[in-house]
Amino acid sequence: MTLSPLGDSAVVVALGDGADALALPRVRALAAALAHDLPAGVVDVVPAFASVTVFYDAAHTGGHTQLCAAIEACAARADAAVVAVESRLVEIPVCYGGEFGPDLADVAARAGVSAEAVIALHTGANLLVQAVGFAPGFGYLAGLPEKIHTPRRATPRTNVPAGTVGIGGEQTGVYPLVTPGGWNLIGRTPLAMFDAARAEPALLRVGDRVKFRAIGAEEFAAWK
Repeated sequence: MTLSPLGDSAVVVALGDGADALALPRVRALAAALAHDLPAGVVDVVPAFASVTVFYDAAHTGGHTQLCAAIEACAARADAAVVAVESRLVEIPVCYGGEFGPDLADVAARAGVSAEAVIALHTGANLLVQAVGFAPGFGYLAGLPEKIHTPRRATPRTNVPAGTVGIGGEQTGVYPLVTPGGWNLIGRTPLAMFDAARAEPALLRVGDRVKFRAIGAEEFAAWK
């Protein structure tokens, strides 16, 4: 574990390297422990990939050394309890192709398979939420079959509809809000990935397992 400053109001706690899935249980455990018993001055805790970023108000921490000591103590307790952190399984229905997935044929062509095969690979994957960011509720999902890894588009779209499912490199994810985006769009879910009115606005948490399920246009309309 290493602690590094991020500007003058945050500390990054690194528990592994890059997208290290093996570190994710420790990341989740530390984030949960910090959220449960916030050290003085801490205002936000953000887990992502193999690190936890701790944001703080410097006027209320008691000093950088004291804050880091509190984080390290919390990390020690979290490591002892890491096995108790369980993953949720979240199923996401998706209507693939057509107007909802205009890049499905391109992904298939690049992979040298049919569109149906892309859908089968995408729905058959056991995916892991390694980070939530970019837009509120956007989960970066690891575990996509290598066959359908697809580079981001050379020219991003300026307006991607909420609920659109995309592939960007070796990751897949769902756009929670209407935003610009450069991923390859293969389908859309009727689920609200982010709703500020919910007790927990984001549908996905870091550490969740995700399975996509193919649905038809009629079922998509029924969800709405």
